[in-house]
Amino acid sequence: MKKYIFSFSFLYLTMTTLLANPFFKAYQTPHQTPPFDQIKTEHYVPAFEQGIKEHQAEIDEISSNPEAPTFANTIEAYERSGDLLRRVSSVFFNLLSAESNDEMMNIAQEMSPKLSEHDNNITLNPQLFSRVKAVYETRKSSGLTSEQIRLIEKVYEGFEDSGAALSDSDKEIYRQLSTNLSKYTLDFGQNVLKETNAYEMLLTSEEELAGLPQSVRDAAAAKAKSKGKTGWLFDLSAPSYVAFMKNSQNRDLRKKLYIAFTTKCVKGNEFDNQDNIRKIAETRLRIAKLMGYPDYATYSLRDQMAKNKDNVYKLLDKLNVAFKEAAFSDVKEVQDFAFKQEGKPVVIEPWDWNYYSEKLKDSKYSVSDEAVRPYFELENVKKGVFGLATDLYGVTFKKNAEIPVYHPEVEAFDVFDADGKFLAVLYTDSHPREGKRQGAWMTEFKGQYSRDGEDSRPHVSLVMNFTRPTETEPALLTFDEVETFLHEFGHGLHGMLTKCSYETLSGTSVSRDFVELPSQVMENWLTEKEFLDRFAVNYKTGEKIPASLVKRLVDAANFNAGYACYRQLAFGYLDMAWHTLSVPYEGDVKAFEQEATKNVQLLPVVEGTSTSTAFNHIFSGGYAAGYYSYKWSEVLDADAFAAFKSNGIFDKKTAESFRKNVLEKGNTEDPAALYLRFRGQEPSIDALLERNGIQPKPKTTVKINKEIK
Repeated sequence: MKKYIFSFSFLYLTMTTLLANPFFKAYQTPHQTPPFDQIKTEHYVPAFEQGIKEHQAEIDEISSNPEAPTFANTIEAYERSGDLLRRVSSVFFNLLSAESNDEMMNIAQEMSPKLSEHDNNITLNPQLFSRVKAVYETRKSSGLTSEQIRLIEKVYEGFEDSGAALSDSDKEIYRQLSTNLSKYTLDFGQNVLKETNAYEMLLTSEEELAGLPQSVRDAAAAKAKSKGKTGWLFDLSAPSYVAFMKNSQNRDLRKKLYIAFTTKCVKGNEFDNQDNIRKIAETRLRIAKLMGYPDYATYSLRDQMAKNKDNVYKLLDKLNVAFKEAAFSDVKEVQDFAFKQEGKPVVIEPWDWNYYSEKLKDSKYSVSDEAVRPYFELENVKKGVFGLATDLYGVTFKKNAEIPVYHPEVEAFDVFDADGKFLAVLYTDSHPREGKRQGAWMTEFKGQYSRDGEDSRPHVSLVMNFTRPTETEPALLTFDEVETFLHEFGHGLHGMLTKCSYETLSGTSVSRDFVELPSQVMENWLTEKEFLDRFAVNYKTGEKIPASLVKRLVDAANFNAGYACYRQLAFGYLDMAWHTLSVPYEGDVKAFEQEATKNVQLLPVVEGTSTSTAFNHIFSGGYAAGYYSYKWSEVLDADAFAAFKSNGIFDKKTAESFRKNVLEKGNTEDPAALYLRFRGQEPSIDALLERNGIQPKPKTTVKINKEIK
């Protein structure tokens, strides 16, 4: 009798818990957005576990279907499976980056191997792969649409890339390797976040603030006050770090902050990532070799626009040659300026670069951050950025306070097309917090797809780390921060305007070296007077940004373009070096990266510092063997914007073509074909060189289509 009562009570409590979990119910929110106001930390693990069970049951049903495999009963059924798991994963992992805490990190550690095992159970299922392969082999004779054929090919390639074609023994090896890789990359990212949050530099005397504008001082004072401290607090978040490095006259303090920033996760403490890097690189290499490839880059690049590592190196090397003279000229100019400023020779160390280059830029163009901030108040910037989408595509935005958000600072907007039809939900999350990782990114809580005649629209989120408001001023952005906003908003448009049948192919689900085109092309408008005049007004006086300042911004657009290109090339070469290893690397991480980047090294190397140990993009993000894509896409975006420039920067016809042929298409076609259809010609680096004011050297022009010729 006691056993019966216990069982009944346990069942009652279990059912009560399930019913209380918002993931187990249809969302009763506007547009079925996640009910963040109801989701609690304890809801994640039960939802993950139930999601895995339900998804596995759906996969088992597909695998054991006695009917002959077809697109509908295999590929489409697979595409539609796992709804609960997808919902909880999208919320959890997005918040793990944007609003994390120790409890969330512990859940990630607990669930990561389980999710990896679940993925392997699906992709290594021989019955399921047999059905997928059967549909794949008859795809072109089955009367399917081009988008359906594309989905089949991507699903099949996904299974192959995940070891489905391996022998049984190799499948078990892959299973362990992928599980390990999931853990190592998670550990890497969490270490970076924890080390970043752990550092603070508290200043307590006015003398230590020499050179810092009042807005920077106010932000630092507010940060100190929020921590219950007296003085001015600086940390490693982008607004705090960059503002200090650009403005502080105290070289010792600049060095102190620079060393803290560049020694993240390389100090031999509990957050050290050097061993994680070696493990990640080795595990990726072992996976590649298991699949029959000599290195991870060769394995990873097959389905990118670049196709292979030779084409990546061709692009990096061509840009290296084209920008070399400008890069060294930039350094010399800053060096000469520092000499004039100090009245004596100054060796420009890395902690000096931002300071002296900012002063040089201001002396040449009078466009320091402080000169432009009053015209870039965040709310006005939003109006300008949103307004650009209205001008180009007819898209409008309306704030919706009824949509739940995951933090009080987050805003949610309903997005409508020119005809008034609902397009998407857009979240904006603008400021740094301890639970948010560094950088800026676009993501989705729900992707777009069409099913049973209904177009299910996406829920897109833009996450940034912009300058906070203070007690005396609203959030006033730097030029670089506005550029970042436009960049992420371009990704957002790619996600919001997509018009596909299948979520796997929709929006930003494209190759890495194509995904940055919609984002980077948006940055071009920032130096166009016609655009700036529409929103850049002084937050105090309401006066438009002066024509003289706009001209100076335009003139300054190519300031240090050579240095900036070399900086990106350094990241690209470093990424490729780690992922073209043919044998595991067991040596010193710092020595490895110095060797990898020596041909694009412009400033002295500081002993003990490391880029790799905090390089989230390639070691915990999705850009392994893919960081080159920023430069690849930059070639595309310069060429694409040339079309707008020739037809008018708000030309509706050009915008409509870009929307129809790029933004709406997702991954439904080869990206080279999509670009060619929009542009009417293949791109070359000429437009990029012209935009950056670089004189082409003989034979620097390269074509970029399926390969670099």
